[in-house]
Amino acid sequence: MNAIHVNWTKPHGAEPYEIEDFELLTTILSALKWREKNGGIKMVTDSVGKSYYEKIGIDKIWDLGIDVLLDDISVNPRMFWAAGKLYALRNETAPIAVIDTDFIVWEPILFENLSDITVIHREDLYADVYPDINHFQMKDDYRFNANFNWSLPACNTAFYVIKNQSFIDSYTNEAINFMKNALDVDDNLTYMVFAEQRLFSMCAAEGGFDLRAFSNLDKLFAHGENCFTHTWGMKQQMRDIPELCYDFCKRCVNRIINDFPDMEDTLRNIDFLQIYF
Repeated sequence: MNAIHVNWTKPHGAEPYEIEDFELLTTILSALKWREKNGGIKMVTDSVGKSYYEKIGIDKIWDLGIDVLLDDISVNPRMFWAAGKLYALRNETAPIAVIDTDFIVWEPILFENLSDITVIHREDLYADVYPDINHFQMKDDYRFNANFNWSLPACNTAFYVIKNQSFIDSYTNEAINFMKNALDVDDNLTYMVFAEQRLFSMCAAEGGFDLRAFSNLDKLFAHGENCFTHTWGMKQQMRDIPELCYDFCKRCVNRIINDFPDMEDTLRNIDFLQIYF
């Protein structure tokens, strides 16, 4: 099955645009392992992202190429830092897998056994992350779908597979409409996770789609099901603890070279990775 990575660079703000070493290495492993075990993969990004990948020489890791589709997103990038994933998905045709660049799938997925929609895991509705409907400040003419079930657990969208085109259409339409109609507020968490992760569950249920999960948090934290790695929870630690970052990046470089020897020259040509050789 084909998959997409997504990188909308506008929320990063800083110029010139750069990707941290640990993030770049997980991106490379994520793309190459998907190709090795599961299918083709492309990057959906903007002009800045494409230029950066080409400049450092890793554009070849995506066998299906790089699509520049995210230059004209018109939502608040501070509030909706993951909006690129929703705009990218809107342009895709099912079946499709969506993988965050900090998520690695190490083993083959039995796609024929999957339901309409399969997410990596569900998420409980903690009030500070997933508040109720009255929390959201919206434009006067916006109305939430009256059929939405606000009691459903949310879906973690670090990795998911969609086999039904109708769900792609309904989910992305609802999420993008919500983002465009939200008032600008000082909130870089609850609005984004509602648009991406809570609406995912709501749209699936409202449309009658079969939604399941690959795993649960307990199993993933314990051993990743021996199939998945997600570095989201480690990122700040790696920024704060140089030794942890060095060890992680060194292991990534060694794994990439061991599993994909033809990548060694590419890695050696990236200046800020030289310390890991």
